[in-house]
Amino acid sequence: MSAVLELGRHAQRIAQLDATRRRARFWRYLQYGVVALIVGWSVEAIVVGDTDWSRISAEGVAKAAWRFIDFDPSILLSLWEPALETVLMATLATLLGALMAIPVAWLGANNISPLGRFTYYVGRVLMTLSRSVHEVVWGLVFVAAVGLGALAGVLAMAVRSIGFISKTVAEAIEDVNKGPVEAMRAVGANRFQVLMFGIVPQVLPVIIGNVIFEWDVNIRRSTIMGLVGAGGLGLALHRQMASYNYGGIATVIFVILLLIVFGEVFSAWARRKVI
Repeated sequence: MSAVLELGRHAQRIAQLDATRRRARFWRYLQYGVVALIVGWSVEAIVVGDTDWSRISAEGVAKAAWRFIDFDPSILLSLWEPALETVLMATLATLLGALMAIPVAWLGANNISPLGRFTYYVGRVLMTLSRSVHEVVWGLVFVAAVGLGALAGVLAMAVRSIGFISKTVAEAIEDVNKGPVEAMRAVGANRFQVLMFGIVPQVLPVIIGNVIFEWDVNIRRSTIMGLVGAGGLGLALHRQMASYNYGGIATVIFVILLLIVFGEVFSAWARRKVI
């Protein structure tokens, strides 16, 4: 009798587990279906419904593509100066952004924030503000403040760099090994000594690596800063676009591609040598 009851309980338990699995499977497939409907509706509303399909044809696409393939070598010699200006803008912006990111990281690291939660939240707000606003918007702000030229681009990219560098450094500071820090405090080291000799040596590789990475990113950013009048290859691209010189546009884009490849190679070499 007990064996029959035990088998009955096992059968009931199996039935409950099977029903639970069926419900979980139903809700999972329902979620997939809702996501698919949302994606389909988005494609229809944004791509299908908002595109003038009458203007798109194989001949038109081929003609437009051919315009950009036809390079204009006559402007190549005039692009070396904007290319150099682009590299210098990225370098200055990265250095300035790194300098400004250090105090923000100090404020935003929970374990060393000078005035506790208040300055921690101040640092986190500054990080979020820097990362939330696109560099083109920062460029427009600084063009309005200091006028056209490379200075506006440098300031825009520097402010944009603060968020990434300070956030990664602050998180590295929060994850440091507490042993050396506690040992220094136990022998009477003050807060500055703990910071300089107990924390900075542990996070220095993170700082250097992120600064190199941000320089690589700023190479890309600086190529579009000229679209808002902030100098560099972006300004050369804007001029070619304004004159409808499709070959010139393709030539500038090619030089930008070469510059980005240079940034990739240099940043990889710098990481191997420095870190």
